[in-house]
Amino acid sequence: MTTGRTQVEAAVAQAHRDEWTYVLAATVRVTHDIDIAEECVQDAYARALSAWAINGIPERPGAWLTTVARRLAIDFHRRREIQDRLLPYLNGVAEKTMDLDHNSTSVGDDRLQLIFTCCHPALAFESQIALTLRYICGLTTSEVARVFLVTESTMAARLTRAKKKISVSHIPFQVPAPLDLPERTDAVLEVVHLLFTTGHTAPTGSVLVREDLTSRAIELARMLRQLLPGNSGVAGLLSLMLLSDARRIARTSPDGTMILLGDQDRSKWDRELIDEGIHLVREALTHRPPSRFALMAAIGAVHAEAPSLCETDWREIVAIYDLLVLTWPSPVVRLNRAAAVGFVDGPRAGLAALDELAGDPFLSHYAYYASARAEFLARLGCWDQARDAYEMALETCHNDIERNFLRRRLDDLKLPP
Repeated sequence: MTTGRTQVEAAVAQAHRDEWTYVLAATVRVTHDIDIAEECVQDAYARALSAWAINGIPERPGAWLTTVARRLAIDFHRRREIQDRLLPYLNGVAEKTMDLDHNSTSVGDDRLQLIFTCCHPALAFESQIALTLRYICGLTTSEVARVFLVTESTMAARLTRAKKKISVSHIPFQVPAPLDLPERTDAVLEVVHLLFTTGHTAPTGSVLVREDLTSRAIELARMLRQLLPGNSGVAGLLSLMLLSDARRIARTSPDGTMILLGDQDRSKWDRELIDEGIHLVREALTHRPPSRFALMAAIGAVHAEAPSLCETDWREIVAIYDLLVLTWPSPVVRLNRAAAVGFVDGPRAGLAALDELAGDPFLSHYAYYASARAEFLARLGCWDQARDAYEMALETCHNDIERNFLRRRLDDLKLPP
């Protein structure tokens, strides 16, 4: 039996997209070393190209790849143990690692172990994101480099240092103990959330949304949802991202011009994503106290259910922000709350709420703070101050789409008669 080369290559590529994380995680459980596991997995995929052409594409490609990769890992252990003259230990390793059933209940644990290893707090935050993209999402080193806007060689060196840190620091390949699980899960969610927000509004470049990042973040959150179905933080984060991503198409015009929330064509919002997000946020909010992601998703749900900007329940949004400030008192949350106050009590109240935050060192260099002040000042007819605020926003904004929007806002300001 033979199978055409094109068909085999397509099947291997599909297996890489669908099964990479499963296969790698199962192999790391044998090797306890990401580098060695990666070599074994890559070898397994290479062998699939020839084996599947001769014997046909297996019914369960992931199981086939896992079996081959783990056997290669066991062979590696055998060779190393023979070299080290530790045959008694070798037998123990072989006995412990011969469970090759891809559908065993350990598969989920394997992926969780790999996720928690990549997002270990001993690693730098950027390293956590890079490792997650490389080994959980299955991106190539060059693709990860493009995410970070660095060269492939720079990213390769960064990944090498991160893997060395895992080895030298003896970071365990395991799910944290129950006592540590909530805090460690929160750390994983931070990585996924940052990945999404970086893609949702790209900090630099000529596009507003980087779908390569938002889609990967949602994919990761769905994986975590499958592996940790009872975790309210996971449900809240997935809900938040779905409700935000539902508006993606409406956020820009066909020529790439940015469209504010109030001006968006809501018929273009993805109702399936909104329905899924609302279902998840309702579930997340049943847990007490609600996580910050659940509260953020609740705000997104209020927007998603409103027929228009003027029909939005801004008082409810302010009330949710009041709870969120207690849970996560970040400058950005306080900024967003101040903006919502402006929709409830008018631009003067919103401006006063923003001015209360004027001494925050982070917000002083945050484009959205300056642009929010500019909007309120313009609505109050304070043209000169509004122009100054827009100029400040332009100085601290580095996304081309947002900069073009701010320039148009600045040009549209009318001088007082």
